[in-house]
Amino acid sequence: MSSGEEGRFHTVDVSRISSGPRRATLLTADGVPIEAVHDPCAGGPATTAVVVAHGFTGSVDRPAVRRAARVFARRAGVVTFSFRGHGRSGGRSTVGDREVLDLAAAVAWARSLGYARVVTVGFSMGGSVVLRHAATYTAAGAPEHEGRTGRAGAHSDAVAAVSAPARWYYRGTAPMRRLHWVVTRPAGRLVGRFGFRTRIHTEDWDPVPLSPVESVPLIAPTPLLIVHGDRDPYFPLDHPRMLAAAADGGAELWLEPGMGHAENAADDALLARLAAWLLTR
Repeated sequence: MSSGEEGRFHTVDVSRISSGPRRATLLTADGVPIEAVHDPCAGGPATTAVVVAHGFTGSVDRPAVRRAARVFARRAGVVTFSFRGHGRSGGRSTVGDREVLDLAAAVAWARSLGYARVVTVGFSMGGSVVLRHAATYTAAGAPEHEGRTGRAGAHSDAVAAVSAPARWYYRGTAPMRRLHWVVTRPAGRLVGRFGFRTRIHTEDWDPVPLSPVESVPLIAPTPLLIVHGDRDPYFPLDHPRMLAAAADGGAELWLEPGMGHAENAADDALLARLAAWLLTR
């Protein structure tokens, strides 16, 4: 994973003609252009921005992502973006590996907009990315663990992972077996490209990145929230419980009755609770 400089942004500034969203193209540390959107707080100037990391096959313009942005924007500024290989972003998806660089670029952009605090919330694949990002990027002067980078501007001040896997290569449910077919087979990648508008990298991970459960112990003292539905068809409840146990008391765990998977299953009430937690930690 590269630790080169983020912060190179080409911004399409519509603030002078509209109070609505502001779009930008961000350049990651490894040179991938990432589309991003800033939604200002609907309630007036805010000191905190929520950066939203979508799930696999999502994008900045998907309805569930836009709905989450609207709920979060009631109390904070919001930055949404499309991971590499998704939407109008460049590159190809590495399904949770180099996507950490995409999130780092979005967090750095949020800070460049003037927010004093930047918090992250990720769904499914995005949940694994926010965990790995928090284990990798620290505030300047914060204690560092092995493998962490103390680079100012790219760290998160609080983290929420929703419907995240605990470990890689999980195939214990039918939806995950189908997802692995999409990611690993040529025919599956064609389905991903034309059926889900997601361009997937053809190479295997080398090296295999730090897993979410291996990342969690490195996140403290950053506040951490693990959220999971008890009807998640992708990842059963041993995943969030494993993540919470790895935090050794350093994380809150919300098991949501009746909830399915990721941003599509997160209703407005849960999103509002997530915003309240992120803004008070």
